[in-house]
Amino acid sequence: MNNTTTLLRHPHSPRSSTPATTMLDRSVSSRRHAAESDAVADSPTPDPSSDDDESKTKRQHISLLASKYLSRISHVSPYLVICVFALFGVVSFIFHYSRNLVCISPYDPLSRIGPGLYRPDAAESDFGYLGVPWCRSKHGKTVEWTTKDLIKGLEEFVRIYETRPIKNNMYGMGFDHSFGLWFIARWLKPDLMIESGAFKGHSTWVLRQAMPDKPIISISPRHPAKYLQKGPAYVDENCTYFAGKDFVDFGSIDWGSVMKRHGITNLGRVLIFFDDHQNELKRLKQALKAGFQHLVFEDNYDTGTGDHYSLRQICDQSYIRGGGHSCFKDSDEARIRARRKKFWEKAVDVEELCGSGETWWGVKGEMRDNFNHSNKPISYAEHFQNSRYVESILEVYWELPPVAGPSLTHQTRYDPARAPSPIVEDGRYGLFQRLGLSRLETSVFNGYTQMVYLQISEQDS
Repeated sequence: MNNTTTLLRHPHSPRSSTPATTMLDRSVSSRRHAAESDAVADSPTPDPSSDDDESKTKRQHISLLASKYLSRISHVSPYLVICVFALFGVVSFIFHYSRNLVCISPYDPLSRIGPGLYRPDAAESDFGYLGVPWCRSKHGKTVEWTTKDLIKGLEEFVRIYETRPIKNNMYGMGFDHSFGLWFIARWLKPDLMIESGAFKGHSTWVLRQAMPDKPIISISPRHPAKYLQKGPAYVDENCTYFAGKDFVDFGSIDWGSVMKRHGITNLGRVLIFFDDHQNELKRLKQALKAGFQHLVFEDNYDTGTGDHYSLRQICDQSYIRGGGHSCFKDSDEARIRARRKKFWEKAVDVEELCGSGETWWGVKGEMRDNFNHSNKPISYAEHFQNSRYVESILEVYWELPPVAGPSLTHQTRYDPARAPSPIVEDGRYGLFQRLGLSRLETSVFNGYTQMVYLQISEQDS
């Protein structure tokens, strides 16, 4: 079986000397860099005709200027003079300190946090003892697309999203992850898409919008058609369902036979989407064993949250920037977490983070699985080894950023200190409006859980 990566590239991706059928063998960073600004100081040009007249270029002493000015206004009431100087002092004071003031919208949830807790860098990955524990790939590669590509995709996807058949997808994907799945599938252009966990069929619909003519395999204990009895759902005509009475778990399917039936000879042209709330380490090993390379996990829960062991949790390690935690209740981290918990629903304080014996990894030292129905306590040594294993098979790791900053979307759930910088950053309301994002209900932005795209390969020998 040929497992080389040969998915077609997006038509708007940069040109390359590599064949058009290869995908992500080379990549450039999509992480945003801070914009550079140049400050240019304007200096007055001296008058060449006044070289010999020193009085025009040399500043007079302040006491001399003051005495001249007072002699001119000696006939004016001293009370008026005092008032003028007092007014001048007040104006100077306001001008001096107003340069440090920033206007913040009263609707911005960040403005409630107060000085010292939310700063311009508070939403970035380098926020004190909090941060974004980014999984390390074994060869240092990352995705090919850039922020400009994501913004261009948003402009197109908003109009598509407004036509979705399931308007209220409660307990399912919101806008952020719907866009992420659509964008990734659209960019990679797979020949076959597989989803594990379909719910009402919204993710199936998203995949269909990305690739209108490609087959889909949907795996779900309950068939989406069952939901049609109670409300909107989506069933795709060009989809093979392992659902309902035909359900088979992803890890138990004979993928060799299934690929043969679909005419797939190169598993590098298959995209797998997991939204089944299963242990992601388990799913990662199953996908690798079957030969798949391109995976998306919808619910990449942060440490201390969620109903299954996630890639984000696995890579939350002390040796990774933004990773590792302290259970000491009087630590700086504990104080920061306690304050942020007041403003972000999904923020985790130390009480929620740590279990008995100061076990903070996973969820209080547990490796959760199967919708939190099957939990296994693990030691830190095992947790550490899980991270090293993941790094040994990772070619690419990329977390979808939030589509826009919280002051634009008005979301108050995820903590910006534990998320990548948004695609449309706070303060860019013009861009937010131009992309059509302002037309969407604010509730659709509340489902962000660090969706992640992976490219994997066998361990190096």
